[in-house]
Amino acid sequence: MRAACEEIGFLTIEGHGVPLALLDAVAEAGRRFFELPADTKLEAAPRPWNRESPNRYRGYFPSSVNGKEGLDIADPALGAEMGELLERPYYELNRFPPGLDAEWCACVSRYFAAMFELGELLLRGLATSIGGDPDRLAAGLARPRSLTTLRFNYYPRLAAPVEVSRQDGVALSCETHVDSSLLTLLYQDQQGRLQVRDREAHWHDVPFDREGLVVNTGLALQALTGGAFVATHHRVLFSSTPRLSIPFFIEPAYDFELDPSSLDLPCSVGSEPLAYEKFLERSLRKFSEYERSL
Repeated sequence: MRAACEEIGFLTIEGHGVPLALLDAVAEAGRRFFELPADTKLEAAPRPWNRESPNRYRGYFPSSVNGKEGLDIADPALGAEMGELLERPYYELNRFPPGLDAEWCACVSRYFAAMFELGELLLRGLATSIGGDPDRLAAGLARPRSLTTLRFNYYPRLAAPVEVSRQDGVALSCETHVDSSLLTLLYQDQQGRLQVRDREAHWHDVPFDREGLVVNTGLALQALTGGAFVATHHRVLFSSTPRLSIPFFIEPAYDFELDPSSLDLPCSVGSEPLAYEKFLERSLRKFSEYERSL
């Protein structure tokens, strides 16, 4: 894993312990949500698209934003009684629209728990591989203080690409970007179309793997490790065929400092450590789905 993350910043893992039945169930849960009427989905939207919502960050955004629909889900373990956390930016309770029953919510909760456990395991291994203290990292990831996000993405049938790559002229359904998270664990459906850029700026297809999950490094991990693991650029090729993807963005608590000293590593980035809350505020500005929320 260390070699893969250093050399290209992405890998596909199998034998990850997340049951295939759960992967299938959460994919079906995503499809059920996006099949809801547009007005119903907007009931789950934050204030930029639903003035009655108490949220400004978590929730649904329509395809008019950047060509795809999305649903950002916070840790289901975050409860209304956790007022101290809810006073901080980005900690918000999930708001799901009518039509999604208790089993839908239970499926999402089971998937969140399984992916979080897997993500913590992978991050502990990566921290250990470069001489860091995995226990200090785990403390910064503890639920529900972690800002980890489960997202459903739906790429509808489009008549034209969202963007044309300036690098090679390829038509895209999702612009070239890097994630803000420590790690991203991704389920993508059989449409595939995900591409990842290596350190020599060559693009590689990431094919659908029914038994596998895609893992890629994010900007928070880059900062935390002093550049030992660099964030990976990726994109989605254009197609008129609809596509579902389910990224799981593993993120630390708001006050976790993104500096090698947080892993008890001797190296330093040479600047003032940045708490994740402030880092997230800066990082989100490059994503069009959050421009109206910040």
